[in-house]
Amino acid sequence: MPQGVPVHVPADGLTTRQRRNRALVVVHTGAGKGKSTAAFGLALRGWNQGWAVGVFQFVKSAKWKVGEESVLRTLGRLHDETGEGGPVTWHKMGEGWSWIQREGTQEDHAEAARQGWEQIKRDLAAETYRVYVLDEFTYPMKWGWVDVDEVVAVLRDRPGSQHVVITGRDADPRLIEAADLVTEMTKVKHPMDAGQKGQRGIEW
Repeated sequence: MPQGVPVHVPADGLTTRQRRNRALVVVHTGAGKGKSTAAFGLALRGWNQGWAVGVFQFVKSAKWKVGEESVLRTLGRLHDETGEGGPVTWHKMGEGWSWIQREGTQEDHAEAARQGWEQIKRDLAAETYRVYVLDEFTYPMKWGWVDVDEVVAVLRDRPGSQHVVITGRDADPRLIEAADLVTEMTKVKHPMDAGQKGQRGIEW
């Protein structure tokens, strides 16, 4: 797509403006680093547009602190205080409405994931957010905790102009087919290959 010009314009009856502003399903998958980071970067762009941002973190525990969480929560408070940007809501495992507080069994985690998906469905129906980041949501689908066909159908039929970004390895082919934008992160080199653990400011 050189200079932002589409290679192909479909005969779909939409105006250029309508097609340009069509809500997207975005998938960041693959074994490389940067899937969540890219999704949070998109959320920052949405916040700057004044859009409501909803982050739903699957898999990561409440004890795991990521830098993007602190930044986006701070931006949410800035919006509440000054009206700048958009509102931000952050849900994650072990905290809030959906996640089981204790470590629990695999079935506990499966039920928590299902509860999380049910909340996302309610929010999509209510058009609660303009941007949704479903971080590491490919895993509940891969493990059979959430039905892939249902996810695809709900995303296809969502009302309004709601952008949804899903991250995680091993994205299901049905999700990839349904998505508008798919990026596969491919690892070429990583410090962990040389025995170096994750470090502050890079991994979190």
